[in-house]
Parts: sequence; structure tokens; C-alpha cells
Amino acid sequence: MIVDTLLASPATPFAVPSSRWDDAAAATLSPAELLLYRSNLLGSDLTVTNFGGGNTSAKLTEVDPLTGESVEVLWVKGSGGDIGSMKLDGFATLYQDKLLGLEAHYAGLEDDDKMVGYLPHCTFNLNGRAASIDTPLHSLLPFAHVDHVHPDSIIALAASSGGEAATKEIWGGRIGWLPWKRPGYTLGVQLRDFVRANPQVEGVMLAGHGIICWADSAKACYEHTIELIADAARFLNSRLSEKPAFNGASSEPLSLEERAATCADLMPRLRSLMNGARRKVGHFSDDAEALEFVNSVDFERLANLGTSCPDHFLRTKIAPLTLDPARLQDNTYLAEKIAGYRAMYAAYYERCRRPNSPAIRDANPVVVLVPGVGRMTFASDKTTARLAGEFYGNAINVMRGAEAIGDYIALDEQEAFDIEYWLLEEAKLQRMPAPKPMVGRIALVTGGAGGIGAATAARLLEDGACVMLADRDGNALDEVRTGFAKQFGKDVVRSAVCDVTDEAQVRAAFDACAREFGGLDVLVANAGIASSAPIEETTIELWNRNYDVLAQGYFLTAKHAWALMKGMQDQGGTSIVFIGSKNAVAAATNASAYASAKAAANHLARCLALEGAPHGIRVNTVNPDAVIKGSRIWDGDWRKERAGAYGIDSGAELEAHYRDRSMLKRDVLPSDIAEAVFFLASDQSAKSTGNMINVDAGNAQAFTR
Repeated sequence: MIVDTLLASPATPFAVPSSRWDDAAAATLSPAELLLYRSNLLGSDLTVTNFGGGNTSAKLTEVDPLTGESVEVLWVKGSGGDIGSMKLDGFATLYQDKLLGLEAHYAGLEDDDKMVGYLPHCTFNLNGRAASIDTPLHSLLPFAHVDHVHPDSIIALAASSGGEAATKEIWGGRIGWLPWKRPGYTLGVQLRDFVRANPQVEGVMLAGHGIICWADSAKACYEHTIELIADAARFLNSRLSEKPAFNGASSEPLSLEERAATCADLMPRLRSLMNGARRKVGHFSDDAEALEFVNSVDFERLANLGTSCPDHFLRTKIAPLTLDPARLQDNTYLAEKIAGYRAMYAAYYERCRRPNSPAIRDANPVVVLVPGVGRMTFASDKTTARLAGEFYGNAINVMRGAEAIGDYIALDEQEAFDIEYWLLEEAKLQRMPAPKPMVGRIALVTGGAGGIGAATAARLLEDGACVMLADRDGNALDEVRTGFAKQFGKDVVRSAVCDVTDEAQVRAAFDACAREFGGLDVLVANAGIASSAPIEETTIELWNRNYDVLAQGYFLTAKHAWALMKGMQDQGGTSIVFIGSKNAVAAATNASAYASAKAAANHLARCLALEGAPHGIRVNTVNPDAVIKGSRIWDGDWRKERAGAYGIDSGAELEAHYRDRSMLKRDVLPSDIAEAVFFLASDQSAKSTGNMINVDAGNAQAFTR
């Protein structure tokens, strides 16, 4: 079933969170586990904090493993973690007295980066989790429990010209206000000094950055955080009820069907223009927030300002690319817009670079906005693309709220650059493991719920590809997709019910692949049937059925893959792999319909290899033989028919027959076919097209010649 993410409803106001604290669950937890419980509660509620955003801490008494004495230890979310899903090992642990002693090494703003280098020297109990840049905000405050979060309602206040006044109106003097300062030791010192000078405050709004608050217990800190976010949400909702968001609508969105069709057509063409070190994977959203924004009066003005909160900015780049919906069919226009964005980004880099700045990174846009259609995001993998879209959705909410109380204030260009190209951020990127070889590749596998299809999909997923499974058996398809989602993550696998003999269903499957992932790099044409009958018993219906599935089905899937694959030659090209058969090159008793249809598909592959070469489309064939174990084809009449053709039992005797007749005397499994497909789909075979690989344990009749 194609997952329908295209429904949109009216844009909602800011969500008002409520406490989800469970006293019974909390009563059984240790102090460290209470910190984790609080953190998970906060992070799993996206009205409270964004994915990967926010940090929490507690100052706990621990036994020093060296001295045996009780010491105060800061437990604080480590670098790069997500408080919604983290475990106890996601916290950095540091001696609190050593953290406070670091101030002796601090002489001012220029020392911010230097101070980060001292944090590992404060590690408690050899904890390998790196401390985050926000650690000083927690260590320098004298409170037992501290939360720092950036929900949309809070950032809307923090990124508005009316934010400071609104903070006073909402909370009186209970919540303070600090001007923008990049995260680091200096911000921690400023925060500590502000609280000392204003002992009545219960939290502080950090302009452009979020809110930080505290309490004496884990529960009190959690509920204080929730209360502050709810206060901000209710205040903004009251203001939003007084005037239309973004000064109202300037146009109407396209219908659901039109948005879906436009996205399926546009995303592959945009993706083909985004040249770089790695291919892009796309994500599309036409949620209520996106449609309200892109169809509004203030859309272009606000989009050009860019995002505000560093959490948003690091995911979405300096600004989105906006497109004229009337010119989406003009490929020259699209190429000029992508090139213009790259030139804009390069100019931004040159204006803002420091003598020691890292080299310029990928200059392609991440966020693409289209009035009437919605929001598209592109990144090197599906999860990053989806998160970028979600973060821009947060940015839209922030702009809506900020404009309701004043003027939206985006991050200063130089400040934005200094965060994006921060040497500490670069060091974090350099520590990340190299991506798997198929990351950025998008595959569609027909017959994806069967033995060879599922094994092939698993092999591609293992090395990082995104996979669209297509199969006519909806129940089997759901089962396979669900299993892969658990094994590899739900972002990278989708499914579409598809009978390859029905061109409308084939077209719909490829459109779904384009919408869900942004294009196509690999087609594995695998959907098949098998039949066995003497020529005198071969009916025209049986003959046509074989040709409909094995010849016409391969033709239709290749035809609809073609449009998605053309244009990708500058990014290394694309690959089509046909699953053929030993019987395509070697005659078989009582299988004229099946074997001749397979032979037709094999020759089709050779013809397509000629036609595809100028476009970088490689077309190759894998010829299996006797893949009995794990194959759905062998679960039906085919097993009995082939056993009858050889006059043997259809059980273990048939398997032994095929194994013993092979030159290598070995069983051929779906995973063996998958390895051959992976080779032909990957860059390992980048210079091979028009070829056949036999995976049959050796059969002299099938030798290619």
C-alpha cells in the first residue's frame, strides 16, 4: 500500500502541552533514571522540543571511583544525542567542581572554542560520551535540575521584535531575557551573571535560541518547562486569532491529486540538477503549515529572510529556494534557479568566511518551496531530508508566531555562517562514519514481496539504499515492508501494490517512488510467474499470461523507469537489472511459454542497453536457476509440474535433482541472486551494460556465447 502523506487540513494553532509525568513510574527510578525519564518525556513530545534539540541536566551525588568519596557530578545530555530517544549512556558525566574551576582559564569571548577543549578533562568515571557545547549553561547555573528547550512557541517569542515585551507581558518578571549570543562558555557566563543579578527569575529567554529554566527536583523542573511552553502557546494563539497568519492568502493550493502529480513530476528533475559529491534523496510535504505559508501574502518576504534558531538553520541552510509554480515545466528555468542558488550560497560563503574556515560545503538547496504545492527537501539520505522538512515546518510555525507579535527576526548572516562553519561543528562532521556505498540511491523492486525480490531489497537496504517495494500481493507486501521498516528504519522503505501487467498501476508505483524519495537510480524487474506444460497443453491464455508478466511487464516497468533515470548521467548514471532465467538461454522441457517469454525479456534488456547508454542507463540481466528455497514461485504448481517433467518426487528429491545436476553441486538461494543484482546495481559494475550473469551453480547449457 502506498503510504498517503498528502492530506492537508487547516493549519493548527500552537499546541498547548500538558504534563505527562507518572508518579507511579517515577517512584521506582534512581536519580539518574529520573533525569532520563524527564528527558524522554520532554523529547518525545514534539510540541516541547525538536528532534535532536534541547538538553537536560541534573547535579547528582556520586562516589568517586578513585577516592571513594562522595562528589557532585553533572549529568548532561551529550553531544549529538536526542533527548526523546536517548538512554543513560547518552549523558555526559563531569565533575562539577572541575567544571566550575574552568573559569580560571576563561578571559573572554575569544576563548569560547578553547573552553570546549577543557571539557574532556572534567570527565567523571571515564565516560566516553562527549559533552555538548551547551554544557556551561548547565554547569554555571547553581540549580539541581536544568532544562533548555526550543519549541516553536518559545522560538516564536525569541525570534520576534516583540519578543522581549511579550515575555514581560506573559510572565512579568519571572522570566528574564538575554540578547542573542552564540552557544558556548560566554553565553553560560552571561546567563549565570544575569541570574545572580536577578534572583527572582525562574528561567531566561535566550533571544533566537530558546528558553532555559530550573527547579529543585526532576518532576518540578519538567512541569515548570511544560508550564512555560503552554503559557507561550496560549499567548500566541490569542494573538493569532486577531489577524490572519502571514497577512492572509494570496493564492489557493492545488487539489490533492494535482499536488501529488506535480511533486512526482518535479522532484526527479530537481534532483537531477543537484550535482555534488553524493546523490540526493527527497522528501515531500504538503501539510497545512506548508500550504498556508507558500500560498500567503508574506511568503517570499519571509522565505528570503531565512531561519532563526540554530537548530533550524543547521538543517535547512541559509534560506530556501522558491519556485514560480507557472514555470515548473521549463527545465531551463529550473536549471537556472538551481545554479543561481549555488551561486548565492558561494557568495555567502565568500562574504562571511574566516581565515580558518573549513572548505565550502554542498551548495545545493535543501528546502524547495512551491506555491500551490508545498515543501520539498533534499539531502544525502532520507532521514536527513525528512528532518530538514520537519525543521522547516518548525521555522514556518516560528515565523507565524513571531509575526503575530512583531517582526520576525532571522539569524544574522555572519552569525549564521559562524555556526554553520564552526570549527567545532566541522570536527563533529569529520568524526562521523563514512556513508554506506548505496546511500543516496533509490531503488524500485518489482515482485518485492517474493523470495528473490525481498532478498534483493534487503541487500540494497543493507548498504544504505532507499527501496520502493512493488508487488501485486498486498498482504505479503505489507508484511515484508513492515519487517524491513523494523530492521532498517521506516524512512528508507515504502511499498506500492502493483500488477506489472497493468500500466496504470505501474505508472502509479513509479510516481509514488518519485514522491516518496525524489527519483530513481535502480530498477530491479523481478515480478514473475512460472508455468510448465507440453506444447499441446499450452493454452493461449497460459501463453499470453507468461508474455504479459515476463515480457510486457518488464517492458512497462523499464518504460516508466526511463523518464526518472534520464538526466542522471552526470551523477554516475543509473541501473536496470532484469531477473531472467537459465531457461532464457537454455531450452527446457515442457516450458515453451515460460522459457520463450524469459528469452524475450533477456533480448529486451540488450536492446535497452543500446538505447540507454547515451543517458547513462545501464541494463543487465541476472539468470538464476532452481532457486527453490525461499521462492514463492516454487510454492505452487510449478514445483509439481517440474517434478512431473523429470518423473521425480516434488519434495526433497526435486531439490536434490537440481543441486546434483549443477556443475558445483550447490543449492542456489535468493540471497545469491541478490548479490549479483547488487553488483550490477552498484558502482562496482559502472562500466558494464548489456551483460548477463548466470547464478545457477554451473550449467553448461546456459553458458553465454
